[in-house]
Amino acid sequence: MKGLRIARLIFGLFLFALGSVFVMKGNLGFGPWEVFQAGLTHWMPLTIGQATVLVSVVIVLLIILLKEKIGIGTLANMALIGVFMDFILWTNLLPKANGLPGSLGFVVLGLFTTALGSYFYIGSGFGAGPRDSLMVSIRRRTGLPIGVCRSSLECSIAVIGWLLGGPLGPGTVITAFGLGLFVQLVFRMFAFEITAVNHENLRETFKV
Repeated sequence: MKGLRIARLIFGLFLFALGSVFVMKGNLGFGPWEVFQAGLTHWMPLTIGQATVLVSVVIVLLIILLKEKIGIGTLANMALIGVFMDFILWTNLLPKANGLPGSLGFVVLGLFTTALGSYFYIGSGFGAGPRDSLMVSIRRRTGLPIGVCRSSLECSIAVIGWLLGGPLGPGTVITAFGLGLFVQLVFRMFAFEITAVNHENLRETFKV
């Protein structure tokens, strides 16, 4: 049973990374977090995947302070999404979109794939990823809809990323406002309430 949950976790993380790269390949601007992480690469000798891992480490420290649970899912998210992104980009698994219809199609497909990835890995119960744990913490403290929490967070981070030199564009705006809607849509499709998931912390997962 735990093996199936781990498989669900890893599958979800790969989908999340794939969705992020779809948006990047749409040539309309990176997603909000990718804008921020790409901005960091202008100031540090990092790939975008390595910058993703670095940002995740910082967010993990923040959510520990906010008293959200840390599980193997949180750590796997921190370590693997950036690796998966670099792998997908290195292998040229996805072509660059051509023309506005193709670009918009890539962005929409990326948003849906990312939202689906969130459903799979959060639903594994091994702890939400760093960014999603932050989103859950905001929801718990404000009572706002999950889509509003996510869109507000990502709009803010996109602006910071743009100031750092990240590639902001129409796709960034679509992602910042659209991803929250896609997350709500996917969660409703599966009747999934994110705050109802009883996430295991590291001690609970590895207890004998």
